[in-house]
Amino acid sequence: MDVTMAILLALVLGLLMVKFALFPPRNPNSPPCIGGWIPWLGAAFQFGKAPLEFIEQARVKYGPIFTVFALGNRFTFVTEDEGIEAFFTSKDIDFEQAVQETVQRTTSVPAEIFYRNRSRLYSMMKGKMGTSSLYLFARPLCQELHEHMDCLGTAGTENLRDLIRSVLYPATVNILFGKGVCPTNKSDIKEFEEHFQKYDEDFEYGSQMPEYFMSLANLLEVSYPGNPSSISPENNVLSVTPFQSNAVLTGVCLACSYDLRPLQVLIQLYISEVTSFSLNIMEDIVSVFGKAGKENIEISEDNLKKLLLIKWCTLEAIRLRSPGAITKKVVNPIKIQTFTIPAGDMLMLSPYWVHRNPKYFPDPETFKPDRWKEANLEKNAFLDGFVAFGGGKHQCPGRWLAIMEVHMLVVLFLYKYEFILLDPVPKEGLFLHCLGTHVAEG
Repeated sequence: MDVTMAILLALVLGLLMVKFALFPPRNPNSPPCIGGWIPWLGAAFQFGKAPLEFIEQARVKYGPIFTVFALGNRFTFVTEDEGIEAFFTSKDIDFEQAVQETVQRTTSVPAEIFYRNRSRLYSMMKGKMGTSSLYLFARPLCQELHEHMDCLGTAGTENLRDLIRSVLYPATVNILFGKGVCPTNKSDIKEFEEHFQKYDEDFEYGSQMPEYFMSLANLLEVSYPGNPSSISPENNVLSVTPFQSNAVLTGVCLACSYDLRPLQVLIQLYISEVTSFSLNIMEDIVSVFGKAGKENIEISEDNLKKLLLIKWCTLEAIRLRSPGAITKKVVNPIKIQTFTIPAGDMLMLSPYWVHRNPKYFPDPETFKPDRWKEANLEKNAFLDGFVAFGGGKHQCPGRWLAIMEVHMLVVLFLYKYEFILLDPVPKEGLFLHCLGTHVAEG
């Protein structure tokens, strides 16, 4: 009897210890936490099913600040002004610590090398791809786009996403790193695109599962036919060392993947129905370049400034297809509203949902390019609440180049081709990713 009681008591004490270790008492000042019954996994199943829908449902149920416990991590989301301001300005949160493990899992860059080089690499990219340097990109970018568009032929049937991808990826890599990094023959290009598409589709899951994802990173490495470090620096806009090249090149390809979404949406909207803005777009293009002929047009930065409506459309498409979430790590406890967010939490912000806040963007689900009249684009200022490229000192260093790429490619596509949609414009799927690219239904 005594032995039985001792065993039962030990089991009870053991279960209590496990409970307090896995489910510590909640600090009354902490945000409401959404977890699950399974240790470590937490709310991973519910969250992973449809992440962005989950975020919005949690906001409605729990309020503007809430925590999701999943895969052993605490993700605390902020959705309103005070939290958004803290996300971009607080010194108690850190960007580098938030992304280091993801970078290591997805590009094989060790932590020591990441911390030693990230700031320097970011500053270099920011300087070389800033607004004052855009004129250096315009001519080579236009030439690259023409070269890859010429490979498309004069007529045909193609998936719009694949069509854009086949032009945008190699053109971007070539203007940044020089020729020789991207595959050149058709079969190699197809293989590279297949590898990267797999990489992009599994990015969200693989960034949390290193053993599984390393095989995908290796797929990309072996598919590069050229060695970025072997290209002479004078021919490149970006010159990087061998250990940097894999990370930077992967980042460039991921950035192109984000560019695909608004570009695809913009062209689909243009050709799906004749509207006043689509007619005005063609009138603007013809007024600058004349009627389309056999000769390739040369597009300068000054030409693009005259095509302001297309830039508005570009930014509006980016607004509607923004990243699902961006993150920083809480390094010291931070107070937002009445809540204290503990150190170690991942502080999360969803540009996708911020851009659907009617306070910033009235009638947010509607494509309204003319809302961008209010932005001071001459001074490179976006609309209030527009956070597609992040904010504060860690904004995307290539944001102005990305906008120029989409702007220029839209001009060239609409000037050179007539498009006919063979299928209805697909609806945005419910399965919206926090990371990687959103995939529409159909």
